[in-house]
Amino acid sequence: MKISNTQKLVISIVATVGLGSLGGIFTIAEIPNWYAGLNKPSFNPPNWIFGPMWTTLYVLMGISFYLIWKLPVSATRTQAIRIFIIQFILNFCWSIIFFSMHQIGWALVEIIAMWLFIILTIVQFRKLSILAAVLLIPYLLWVSFASILNGSIWQLN
Repeated sequence: MKISNTQKLVISIVATVGLGSLGGIFTIAEIPNWYAGLNKPSFNPPNWIFGPMWTTLYVLMGISFYLIWKLPVSATRTQAIRIFIIQFILNFCWSIIFFSMHQIGWALVEIIAMWLFIILTIVQFRKLSILAAVLLIPYLLWVSFASILNGSIWQLN
């Protein structure tokens, strides 16, 4: 069965937003308790901003992924998709490490690995679609900020 480009677009967005939102399961219960008790830097954003920000980023990631998925199969496309999946797995695991396991230092190590894989994803996507690469820049910027925030929380606690 051939999947149409419209179906690929819907699947890409629903999958990234849906799977990304699953990380919230590990986060929500910890915000009013464990996370609220942590020392945080002055630049820590209000909690309400994270949901809309991540939803927006997941939609952009989904569109970016779609732009690559819809291209003809090639070794470059396959490699780009593999790297995207690795960074997405790292994205998912960060919430578990930070919020469920309370391992702030290990979460910092993990988010740095995620940041590197986001850069690799952008580089690979750029070979196939400039727009797909550009759509990931807000994600890279947010994860850059999140890395600094994670590091600051680790230092303060």
